Amino acid sequence: MKLYSIETGNFKLDGGAMFGVVPKPLWEKTNPADSDNRIEMGARSLLIEEGDRLVLIDTGLGNKQSEKFFSVYSRWGELNTAASLAAHGFSKDDVTDVLFTHLHFDHCGGATKRDGEKIVPAFKNAKFWCQKDHWEWATISPNPRERVSFLKDNIDPIKASGQLTLFEGREAGFCKELGFELLLVDGHTEKMVLPKINYKGKTIVFAADLVPTVGHIPIPYLMGYDIRPLVTMKEKALLL
Repeated sequence: MKLYSIETGNFKLDGGAMFGVVPKPLWEKTNPADSDNRIEMGARSLLIEEGDRLVLIDTGLGNKQSEKFFSVYSRWGELNTAASLAAHGFSKDDVTDVLFTHLHFDHCGGATKRDGEKIVPAFKNAKFWCQKDHWEWATISPNPRERVSFLKDNIDPIKASGQLTLFEGREAGFCKELGFELLLVDGHTEKMVLPKINYKGKTIVFAADLVPTVGHIPIPYLMGYDIRPLVTMKEKALLL
């Protein structure tokens, strides 16, 4: 097995939303804010190469959104998924599987792209995997708090493509084949999955939005976006 860090692109989010009740003088030590109180974010995916499988964990923000969207989230820099894959000798067409930790726009937006007037999968040869309970949470009457993060342009084309597989619990079919497992956590959103991988004698967890930045390593440092902050603290304590 080989693991690669894939840079999908940089953007900005409101620092207050990212750190919730943590006072700004504390979080700004690690994440300085701009004049609009936004902090710089790097969206990194994990690429797993094992045999003839090439599995991408999350896809980042993508670049198909409107000018209005990016005026808020301010994508910046030259990093992108295609270039990062190419740096490791791969292309998007080589990816066999895409696993979503969850369906917030900054984790699944890069799974689709614009093709003329249509939005289509950006990984044409990949099977897309999503936890079933989370998919239903995001697509069947999503709650008002998270609705703005579950964007139809990111989700509907994947369903329509015929490339989507929903899995029960934490049993995505390919995981055991490749020798890793999925953890389920419910603090940030319902049934977010975290890949747990044994690699060269060490345990690696792709923590997604349970620990979104190094500034969130302290247990009480939580995002305002978390739907169950007390649960997030318990889950983070168990992980760390």
